[in-house]
Amino acid sequence: MVKRGRKVKKYYHVKRLIPVIPKSREFKRNLRNELDWCYAAHYVDSAIKTAYSILNSWRRNYLKGRRKRNKPRIKRKFARIKETLYVFRDEKIRITVKPREMYLEFDLSKTWFKKRVKGWDLGELILKENKLILTFRKPLEKERVTEYIGWDLNKYSLDGFSPKYGWIRVDLKKLYHIHRVHEIKRKKAQSRASKKPSLKPVVSKHGLRERNRARDFVHKLTTHLVRVFPKAIHGFEDLDKQGMYKMSKRHNRDIAKQNWKMIIHFMMYKAHKMRLVDPRNTSSICPRCGEKLIKLRKGQVVKCKKCGLTLDRQFCGAINIYLRMCGFPPSSSVFYHVVIKKMIPKWKTQMKGGRGVTTNGDKTDDMLSMNPERADVDATQGVPTYPKPLSY
Repeated sequence: MVKRGRKVKKYYHVKRLIPVIPKSREFKRNLRNELDWCYAAHYVDSAIKTAYSILNSWRRNYLKGRRKRNKPRIKRKFARIKETLYVFRDEKIRITVKPREMYLEFDLSKTWFKKRVKGWDLGELILKENKLILTFRKPLEKERVTEYIGWDLNKYSLDGFSPKYGWIRVDLKKLYHIHRVHEIKRKKAQSRASKKPSLKPVVSKHGLRERNRARDFVHKLTTHLVRVFPKAIHGFEDLDKQGMYKMSKRHNRDIAKQNWKMIIHFMMYKAHKMRLVDPRNTSSICPRCGEKLIKLRKGQVVKCKKCGLTLDRQFCGAINIYLRMCGFPPSSSVFYHVVIKKMIPKWKTQMKGGRGVTTNGDKTDDMLSMNPERADVDATQGVPTYPKPLSY
């Protein structure tokens, strides 16, 4: 558009139509009955399932502005063959085209990949105009669970406890630093964008960059934890940020920066198995007698008034989570057999100069009544070392 010798840009705001894809069972049943098909009826079910998958993918991208209104079309013909449409016997595949009339047969006795897929199960087949694509499923070996680890999610660290490794601490300061740096940059960009509207896209870029960096950090962290503890069942608190907000503005911002849900979500599909426990009072009740704890040293250390047990607050939370995920109640006998008895050999290897460990609340010369020196895990070999932290 040209106005008085100069170019003027003109913008149009268009509402994007939202396509509605019916998903009711009645609609699918009527669609299946309307389609005329002289071959096996299971091919119709497979075609409907494939069509829905393509349309749902197109709809998601269309709403994001990545696709146009033109509906997707299949350019190359193919058919997904369900397991009910073929028989695999004597190294031969027989595919049903018309029941009791027409079949396709393929011989796999002389294929080059025969030894590679030995012992695997045959999955869904994809039949094209000139070839057949085979899919195989490798049966998973049932691994015996040898250890349980309870994880306490905190602001700057991820603290875990296991009788096999002791106190495991993972440093999360880098993750908090990512959010803090982008918070400062975003604040500066917002102040500039308020005066110059053309800079508003810069603000959204900072948010996208922050999410990507945090997601990458959590991906690497969870992958490393699964590699170090391959046969462990991991226990986490079922946290809800809404219930953790208080009147303090600074506290609420710190809570909003945490990626606790993301860590739990990634561990759900990466780990061998995972359990969620009730997060109430995990850091405020005694794991030995179940009484309330009092805070010492600005909340870093907690002490039980009844039994005198003194613990690091984060270590106490990890022990309580471990006991809850295993189904143990807080009692002195359980605490001794599950925690103390299994941890005494590890404490003896750390003692130097005749230092001892007390379990009844009495103080030693320079350490707490429980093990204050964390038993961290070496990232390369997965063996307990002291006091090297878990890194990746």
